[in-house]
Amino acid sequence: MTDELDFKFPHKVLFFRACHEKDKCQLENLKASADVVFVYDEIERQIKELIRCRYPMGLSVSEEEIQIQNLLNGKSMSDYGVWVYYPWRKSLVHLLDEEEFIEVRTNRNQLKISVEEQQLLSRKKIGVIGLSVGQSIALTIAMERICGVLRLADFDTLDLSNMNRLRTGVFNLAVPKVVIAAREIAEIDPYLKVELFPKGVDSDNYDDFLLENGGVDMLVEVCDSFDVKLESRFRAREAKIPVVMDTNDRGMLDIERFDMEPSRAVFHGLADDLTLDRLKTLTADERRGYLMKIVDAHNLSLKMKKSIPEIGKTIISWPQLASEVVLGGAVTTTVCRGILLGHSVASGRYYLDVEKTVGISN
Repeated sequence: MTDELDFKFPHKVLFFRACHEKDKCQLENLKASADVVFVYDEIERQIKELIRCRYPMGLSVSEEEIQIQNLLNGKSMSDYGVWVYYPWRKSLVHLLDEEEFIEVRTNRNQLKISVEEQQLLSRKKIGVIGLSVGQSIALTIAMERICGVLRLADFDTLDLSNMNRLRTGVFNLAVPKVVIAAREIAEIDPYLKVELFPKGVDSDNYDDFLLENGGVDMLVEVCDSFDVKLESRFRAREAKIPVVMDTNDRGMLDIERFDMEPSRAVFHGLADDLTLDRLKTLTADERRGYLMKIVDAHNLSLKMKKSIPEIGKTIISWPQLASEVVLGGAVTTTVCRGILLGHSVASGRYYLDVEKTVGISN
């Protein structure tokens, strides 16, 4: 992550604990400055919800008040918890501190995700390459909080045509896609650690992306680059990192358990004998040929088959729909959670074809 990116497109929040004198002084100075336009203070509501989570059978008004005072432990409401500053919104938000925040925010995961499972997942790292389709996946992962660190890679910035499937606003045009995702995640959960690779991934930084600081436990690859699709898999296989890819069309999902099958052929053998060295010598036509093999072109939806010959003629690129991308976010998150929790998730290509299942004519 570059200082220039952080300066031009801030995406990190600042924390102030008003119970600490230094933080309190900085907080008051910030509030008095032009850098804060909005202040949101719903800490009492959060405290009461924390108590309800801990006593779901219900408490009387007097019992609840006792629990509130126990939590405050002599502090004022304004000094309890954390004040979080969002520079891109010029906003201060008063929140529960990390452990209590996570306790409340993940409460409705139970018991589909148990407390023990949530704690196990909090120690996991997930890497996502590609932040158009990948944004939906990253946000769903963040909402369920199935990891403690999200590592995001994409070199691209937002175009208007991306907004048919990428959830954001027009004020984010020209903003890096990794920053858009990081900001939204921070607004969902400022304690979830997000690491950005704003120049994407290439041969020079795969080790940083996949292996740095203990490495990622899971790779989600959903980028447009043919070279990155292949090289990221060769690198993940070498590091024994499982890979999941959602392709949207017909709900196509690829699972490659390189952690369990380190000699498994990439893309289930559909790339034939393609190697990393051979990949670098391919012509554009050869790349397209391999891509058609990898996506198993005869199994594409009828409309996708009709679209491919029109790319570069009547349409810019292959079509992607928000409904399919959002479904991919849900399915990919479910699969990643299963793998990270040690369930028996098998390698393979799967189709979750909603249109076929409910009988919509293609």
